[in-house]
Amino acid sequence: MTQRTTPTTDRPWRRSGAGRYAIERISRMLRPPVVVTPMDRRVRKQQDVEIPMRDGTILRANVYLQAGAGPVPAILCAHPYGKDVLPRRTRRGYRIKPQFRALRQTGQLYISDETSWEAPDPSWWVPHGFALVNLDVRGSGRSDGVGSLMSDAEAQDLHDAIEWIARQEWCDGGVAMLGVSYLAISQYKVAATRPPHLRAIVPWEGFTNAYRDLFYPGGVREVGFSRLWTTLVRRSARMVPDLGAEAAARPDEDAWWDALVPDLERIEVPMLVCGSFSDANLHTRGSFRAFREVSSSVRHLYTHRGGKWATFYSDEAKAAQLAFLQTHLQDAAHALPRVRLEVRERRDEVVAVRHEDRWPPHGETRALHLSGNGTLDAAVPGDASRVTFRARREAAVFSWIFDEDTEVTGEARVRLWISAADDTPLSLFAGLSKWTAGRFVSFEGSYGFGRDYVATGSRRILATREPQPVEIGLAPSATLFRAGDELRLHVGGRQLSPRNPLWGSFPALYRSSPRVTCTMHAGPGHPSALELPITSRG
Repeated sequence: MTQRTTPTTDRPWRRSGAGRYAIERISRMLRPPVVVTPMDRRVRKQQDVEIPMRDGTILRANVYLQAGAGPVPAILCAHPYGKDVLPRRTRRGYRIKPQFRALRQTGQLYISDETSWEAPDPSWWVPHGFALVNLDVRGSGRSDGVGSLMSDAEAQDLHDAIEWIARQEWCDGGVAMLGVSYLAISQYKVAATRPPHLRAIVPWEGFTNAYRDLFYPGGVREVGFSRLWTTLVRRSARMVPDLGAEAAARPDEDAWWDALVPDLERIEVPMLVCGSFSDANLHTRGSFRAFREVSSSVRHLYTHRGGKWATFYSDEAKAAQLAFLQTHLQDAAHALPRVRLEVRERRDEVVAVRHEDRWPPHGETRALHLSGNGTLDAAVPGDASRVTFRARREAAVFSWIFDEDTEVTGEARVRLWISAADDTPLSLFAGLSKWTAGRFVSFEGSYGFGRDYVATGSRRILATREPQPVEIGLAPSATLFRAGDELRLHVGGRQLSPRNPLWGSFPALYRSSPRVTCTMHAGPGHPSALELPITSRG
């Protein structure tokens, strides 16, 4: 038996250009690359249009129409952020949402001054033959009542709104939904109610399980972005229950959490879902889950690893959204791929964009076995070994060198045997990093974090003095490794990236393990391995 008591403790954020990255982040905080222009003059806005609900409550929406146009299909976006919170013109230009400064923007994006947060731009969509309806959900903005986020009651409201829109003289009877984040989340539950006039949905990065995707991924409590988001919602909208208070009081997945989850199998309407590889702290897992589990016979997956907003408002993404909606609302005949797969070699280098007929693509699973000398081996180790690390301060690291170009695309999984010096709750974090010529290769991550790992995952367990099996699923990813590139598996008791707002994963923050010494076991009797999805190329 071998034992390694001083594991490698890589901290990639301290190497390979962290200073340059911090300077870039400060620069984009001061001058975010967001260009705002006046709305197209052909578009007419109807302010605070009243939409009655079945219980008599009035919701209000801004409706954007093209002057002189006849009935057209409508696009609905629904959210609690305030439809009237728009870029505001000042003497020095437009004042934009502070999120564009707090969260790093990856590239130039262009919106009109009638584009609310994470919503489609009416200045672009209306001239393409659609009406755009921007709705304040119950309890938010100018809408009446008290709302309940992600609830069946909210879905019922949106069902009524869709059917009301379809009856208006400016609508030809066809309605779709489109939007990012909560504007995507709100689509799932209402689609499951099957409104007769809902023709298609485009949930562009939206989680589908609040407990597993945001508040407690792998059972590990998130106390950064989730607290910030629930606080902002509480201050700007009238909502019950208080999601933040409920999250703190409900550490286990129970019936209350289950009630927030949409019944994906009931969704039969055509769907184009965006699955981002760069939003693992929030929407990645839920988006891919939606693609797998909806019953829609017509469903498409658009993947990318760019910035959330720069991608959503990009020409390529809008072209894909438009082709999909024209197909299902304007009787156009566009050939749409089942899966648009984007593979990257590093943060700013796309090496392939191709069409696949499934997710994950065809390939194989390669098992790489952990050994006590810090390597990953294709063969099962013949001897038992142990690696010991301090949960709050260290991360055990295992290395593999590729001998040929290899595409790792899919959802990796880590199977470990873990014990601890004391019986205690333990938060475990696993991640895959890429290294070229000894230098850390960064990728785009959640909230504009540009120094992310290839893929990460977490799991909360009750550790014991005796070894126990632990499985950690990593988020979907698509990455090319060249011959000679190194892959490292990191396992620790605290999140793998720092939260520092200049070079860290701010605002994501996860509960760490207590100060305890942990041991990872490998070899006969304790088969610990990384299961790597290898895609067949060509």
